Amino acid sequence: MDDAAVLKKKGYILGGRLGESSFAKVKSAYSERLKFNVAVKITDRQKVPTEFLEKFLPRELEILSMVNHCSIIKIYEIFETSGKVYIVMELCVQGDLLEFIKGNRGLPEEVARRMFRQLCCAIKYCHDLDVVHRDLKCDNVLLDKDMNVKLSDFGFSRRCFRDGNGKILPSQTFCGSAAYAAPEVIQGIPYHPKVYDMWSLGVILYVMVSGFMPYDDSNVKRMLRLQKDHQILFPESLSMECKDLIFHMLHPDVSHRLRIEEVLNHPWLQGKHLMAHRF
Repeated sequence: MDDAAVLKKKGYILGGRLGESSFAKVKSAYSERLKFNVAVKITDRQKVPTEFLEKFLPRELEILSMVNHCSIIKIYEIFETSGKVYIVMELCVQGDLLEFIKGNRGLPEEVARRMFRQLCCAIKYCHDLDVVHRDLKCDNVLLDKDMNVKLSDFGFSRRCFRDGNGKILPSQTFCGSAAYAAPEVIQGIPYHPKVYDMWSLGVILYVMVSGFMPYDDSNVKRMLRLQKDHQILFPESLSMECKDLIFHMLHPDVSHRLRIEEVLNHPWLQGKHLMAHRF
């Protein structure tokens, strides 16, 4: 059976294509039960690598079935046929954050602050559950009709494992995009997965308020050198508070990189004034 027939049996009328990722395509559909449009992520088992099928996909399905937060994409139903996996989820009609930023050439700090706070709340919720995303980027942040943030694409997510003393065990898999990847991940060093998420969040905030990437990933060796030297070129228009937050999220030393609670309590996110900092 083709996708339309499979979905029809489940009470969905298939619509047009919304987009696609490396291993899946996303289409719109009308739910006869819910009486509104939804998005359906369709993964063809025949077209994905064995590692993805055996490791990453089961993790994604497990995590999607357990998370429930207003700033994480809502999942309505997950079902499988012998050849495909269908994830029925909330339709975000405003598209993704990257397109929104491009269309506005960067966002005013007030707009960025509201959206970034929502995203950070979603990450805190995940981290409190010992779940890490590991592919945070503007393309994976969707916007609903009211311009609220919805974190999506948990394809590289996983639960954290802890040793006998309760310490989180490092991850070793390279996940995500080089432009959003922390220096320790690019270098292939076993990394703390929650601290990796924090670097990627810092990149997202930089892109939100500037309209461009903090580092050019066309030359990864040069990018890595700038990251390790903690060199960040800020637009002059940015407030000192915003620069301070990004500077401490994009810290090459993982022991000094801000954790999610520290980000949420930072004066910029709280809307408070900071003393002048020099960069």
